[in-house]
Amino acid sequence: MRVDRTARAVVCAGAVVVATAGGTAQAAGPGTDPSAWTSGLGPHTHNAAGLAILIGLTVFSTILALLHMRERARWSAREAELTHELTHLRGANDRAEMLLNSERQVIVTWTGRGPGLVEGDTGLALDGRRVAADDPAYLLQFGTWLQPSDARDLAAAIEGLRARGTGFRLSLRTQDGRFVEAQGQALAGRALLRLRETTEERRELIDLRLTLEEARRGLSALGGLLDAIPQPLWRRNRDGALAWVNTAYVAAVEADSREAALGLELLDRQARDLIARDDGARTPTGARPALRLSAVVAGGLRILDVTESAVEAGRVGIAVDVSELESVRADLQRQMDANVRTLDQLPTAVAMFDARQRLIFHNAAYRQLWDLDQAFLEARPLDGEILDRLRASRKLPEQADFKSWKADVLAAYRAVEASEAWWYLPDGRSLRVVADPNPQGGLTYLFDDVSENMKLESRYNALMRVQAETLDTLKEPVAVFGADGRLTFANRAFATLWRLDAATLSERPRVDAVIEACRALSPDEEPWLDIRGAITGLESRSGLTCRLEVVDGTVLDCAAQPLPEGATLLTLIDVTASVNVERALTDKNDALERTSQLRDTFVNHVSYELRSPLTNIIGFTQLLGDETVGALNERQREYSGHIMRSSGALLVMINDILDLASIDAGSLELSREVVDVRATVEAAVRGLEDRLAEAAIVLDLDVPEDIGSFVADGKRVRQILFNLLSNAVGFSAPGQPVRVEVRRSATELTLAVVDHGPGIPEEVAARVFDRFESNTLGTRHRGVGLGLSIVRSFVELHGGRVALESAPGVGTRVTCTFPIATGTTRRAAAE
Repeated sequence: MRVDRTARAVVCAGAVVVATAGGTAQAAGPGTDPSAWTSGLGPHTHNAAGLAILIGLTVFSTILALLHMRERARWSAREAELTHELTHLRGANDRAEMLLNSERQVIVTWTGRGPGLVEGDTGLALDGRRVAADDPAYLLQFGTWLQPSDARDLAAAIEGLRARGTGFRLSLRTQDGRFVEAQGQALAGRALLRLRETTEERRELIDLRLTLEEARRGLSALGGLLDAIPQPLWRRNRDGALAWVNTAYVAAVEADSREAALGLELLDRQARDLIARDDGARTPTGARPALRLSAVVAGGLRILDVTESAVEAGRVGIAVDVSELESVRADLQRQMDANVRTLDQLPTAVAMFDARQRLIFHNAAYRQLWDLDQAFLEARPLDGEILDRLRASRKLPEQADFKSWKADVLAAYRAVEASEAWWYLPDGRSLRVVADPNPQGGLTYLFDDVSENMKLESRYNALMRVQAETLDTLKEPVAVFGADGRLTFANRAFATLWRLDAATLSERPRVDAVIEACRALSPDEEPWLDIRGAITGLESRSGLTCRLEVVDGTVLDCAAQPLPEGATLLTLIDVTASVNVERALTDKNDALERTSQLRDTFVNHVSYELRSPLTNIIGFTQLLGDETVGALNERQREYSGHIMRSSGALLVMINDILDLASIDAGSLELSREVVDVRATVEAAVRGLEDRLAEAAIVLDLDVPEDIGSFVADGKRVRQILFNLLSNAVGFSAPGQPVRVEVRRSATELTLAVVDHGPGIPEEVAARVFDRFESNTLGTRHRGVGLGLSIVRSFVELHGGRVALESAPGVGTRVTCTFPIATGTTRRAAAE
């Protein structure tokens, strides 16, 4: 456009110049024919006109060239400017397309009230369709791919944008569950809608929220876990001030709350400075070493292992209470020292080597065993070096290949279990060597000098052989069972008796097998059960004696005696002869017992049978004596008196027999009452007045006036005195005195009858209290021998005792002692 205007201006300027040169006021347009310019002029006129035309053309050409050059320069500058603007627009367009294509989005623009224009070519997946710029119809039908409520909201927002330029930002959901962000704004007179799918962003946001929630819960759990740790924990900020502490720290500084504990330091300034100076220290593994410090924890001084490390937000630290550990370590060190002292006192040589086979410990017995220098041992020599030195000193067993032997010894370092070896030294000693691998590596040697033990063992084996030979030559069967119940030894007599062959004995049979073999000859089961219990019993091991009867009639006394270490000695003795004698004596004794019992039965039976007719005789004799049936002459009266006296004596004898029978049967009961002692003695004497007068016996009663009374059976006491006086009168010569003595103490009453008769020999005195034991001792006294037996029985029923003192030519004294206590217990009568 500018070129056309310039050309017109140049043509106009040329026309003006031509008019001036003609000298006439005629203008010639650009389209005027030149020949018309000179049609009325002369030659000079024509020359001048030509010159003017030439000059005009020259000027015109010059001006035209200048104008062309100026416009060309301006055009070139404009072209360069337009080229630059075009390049910039293309770059801006590329950047816009790049930004537009960087996300899954579609941009819809509206100009005025015209239809919407979809811009962008990236496409958007909506309702399963891929919508691009070439398919705007489906995109603008919001109800077909959005949720109905979201479609209505978007349409209303677009209407407000186009009508009033009101921007909006909505989050929409498609019908297939995707999320779309809609952003509307007015720009350069246009309404612009930006649709961008945010499904993945929503998912990422949800994942991020879940991650944050899990992180929050994790931090809460971590905080609870840190609070549950019993060791104080803390975190410092970059300034070194406490920013957080756990509950153990709060308790350690005795604070009321966590906030109050933030102003209280567990460690003092010196300890914190030490931690700061040691900040760069590291262990070989790269970890921070713990510093052992002392601090006041909950009011008490404790030893802590403190570790504090730098983190991004400051520093974190932990304090582990090792007070008990230090105490245990000190106790362990003391125990180790005590063990070292103990090992140093042991007679067993002990040497410990580490994993590098260097000596780390030895006791005094080890040094004395090998006679090694203390300085050499303290230098921690290798195990191989010690073996070489001992070989050079000729203290090790002689070996043809010492190198191989040494390698075998050192192979114990690679073993898993302990090994045992025997070293026989050139000086005659025998060593038991135990090599025990240590769990942490290395080896422990135990050297036991067993030379003396081997000598003792040899002597013991020789002694055992001698004892075995000795027992083997015994005639009595002998067997020894071990703690496991196996037969360890049986002599020839034992094997012969029970018919056990050598093969069975060599197998060391169990006690059950031995008993099973022996029961074939002695089938009684009970003694074998007792023998088995004595051999295998665990709770009580005591001696056992029993008797075995063999089928051939042999009788054996078996004795099981416990031996040390759980063994049992079984011995058998043949007692057949003594058993036969015992059986004969037993049979004889049984016969005598049966005879005695038969005699007692006969006497009791006869006594009961005689009492009835005797009672009749006495009754009729009394009738005759009283002359109630008629008068009697002098001889009849004499005969009647003899019958009465004889019947009375016979009745007394029968009553005594019946009393003894009642005592034997345990049916005799005492009728206890308060008995006047003097009256009882006088009553007994009155029953013997006739005999005393007939025998001219002088009776002396030595009874104190204050003798009093005691609790007893008065009838039986009178019977005791009557029998004692009857014996004394019977064994006394005419004119000899008989004395009755009564004495009383705090607990006892003593009745004694003393005569001066011939006395009783010692051999007879031992039997006078036996039943039916009667001895006249050269006197006229006769009896069946029941009087003293009844006396002893009655006195013992009262809980008393009877004593007899007599000697030939001196006389006899019988003393009966009664207890005075009212609660006297009844005793069985002596037989």
